[in-house]
Amino acid sequence: MEIFQQALRLKARPRGFHLITHEVVQAFPQIGALQSGMLQVFIQHTSAGLTINENADPTVRVDFETYFNKAVPENDPDYKHNDEGPDDMPAHLKSSLLGCSVMIPIHNGRLALGTWQGIYLCEHRDYGGPRNLVLTAWGKPMS
Repeated sequence: MEIFQQALRLKARPRGFHLITHEVVQAFPQIGALQSGMLQVFIQHTSAGLTINENADPTVRVDFETYFNKAVPENDPDYKHNDEGPDDMPAHLKSSLLGCSVMIPIHNGRLALGTWQGIYLCEHRDYGGPRNLVLTAWGKPMS
């Protein structure tokens, strides 16, 4: 079994759902050394999350943002934690709903995502800044 690990720092993005599949694959060529295995993508933040979903139609990402803003509104007077503004606590809640990591199978040196699947960075802050990922891949090496 081979194990590879690498950090990836993503540029700052505006609030929303952003495809990062290409950035992950480009930054982590070690995936190509594995015949079969798994890739874990982990985000080291509490106000952004990760998920896998539609990679072709950008309106899906817009609709994700609309849904999460309705489900977890800003300026709720019951929130106690608002040290960094009205998007602070909602960002933490949204991040917990989505989670901080995704797992993707590796098959013949490539991510085994479906045709219409991509990795999303789910940025829940207006000014979240750069985001740090830890990429860990393990599995059976190419013969």
